[in-house]
Amino acid sequence: MTRVLQAIAGAKHGGAEGFFERLALALRRAGQEQRVVIRRDPRRAKLLNAGGIAPVELAFGGWLDFTTRPALKREIAAFKPQVVLTWMSRASSFCPRSTRDLPFVQVGRLGGYYKLKYFKRCAHLIGNTPDIVDYIRRNEWPAERAHYLPNFVDAMRADPVARANLDTPADAPLLLALGRLHKNKAFDVLLRAVKEAPGVYLWLAGAGEEEAALKRLAAELGIAPRVRFLGWREDVAALLAAADVFVCPSRHEPLGNVVIEAWSAGKPVVAARSAGPAALIGDGETGLLAPVNDVVALAVAIKRLIADEALRARLAEAGRRVYEAQFTEASVVAQYRAFFDRVAAEGRA
Repeated sequence: MTRVLQAIAGAKHGGAEGFFERLALALRRAGQEQRVVIRRDPRRAKLLNAGGIAPVELAFGGWLDFTTRPALKREIAAFKPQVVLTWMSRASSFCPRSTRDLPFVQVGRLGGYYKLKYFKRCAHLIGNTPDIVDYIRRNEWPAERAHYLPNFVDAMRADPVARANLDTPADAPLLLALGRLHKNKAFDVLLRAVKEAPGVYLWLAGAGEEEAALKRLAAELGIAPRVRFLGWREDVAALLAAADVFVCPSRHEPLGNVVIEAWSAGKPVVAARSAGPAALIGDGETGLLAPVNDVVALAVAIKRLIADEALRARLAEAGRRVYEAQFTEASVVAQYRAFFDRVAAEGRA
């Protein structure tokens, strides 16, 4: 069996970090022999330990961190992986070079349009969207060493959060949006669209530097009584179960895991036409798309879905079919394990 060491130096929360956690645990369930190295994070370590993975925690600090590189090298030497999968820029740049005495194939995993200079030691790169793979190849990376491997999401099935607990009328049309409260997510555009949709309520789950500004904007627009800022939530499935429509208004979204999560929960989706959602969604077939930063078009799409129950049902069913065909755990884990076997065989050769 191919031995794999995974290393990540990511933030506490984020799409790539969430998928790393899901993939590591799924590979464990599938019997993959692996060692996991993470930046020190009590929550992530607890989650992995609960799933049967005892992670190695390192600092992955800045320029004055003189401990992580030798420690990571020792972990690789002790575990002897055939493949080292490094997530994003920092972990990839901390990884030692493969040598005759320390042989392995380094694979970098990109969840966005990162600068490739941080991945110069990698033999292969993974992109989680076809567009990211095209970006890698456009930047003079060998085409045969750039690979598309999709994310998966867990099936989002749970009892709904009680609307009364969040001061939301039982019969009100309810939108849900998720993500970091960051300008890239364009939640300001969503708030302005909610103003154009009278009677519609919004649950916004996330945390970040834009929280205070977004709360001020909701008050200025006069929609604060219809908007609930929920903070960072772990009960996404229950939130989705309670909502009528999921909205992803992002200005910049390389993939859009949240779209796949909504599909898995059987919810219709409205999204801005940023790279990830535009690649995932067939407009009018598996969701509705609006131009990026277009308040009026986003509001029109939201109101169209709220008013048409049959359309909501059709789009939700079509999205669920896409999820089942392409983005389940079993399908994606099988693709990753086959990929590991291929590059390990190349390394032996």
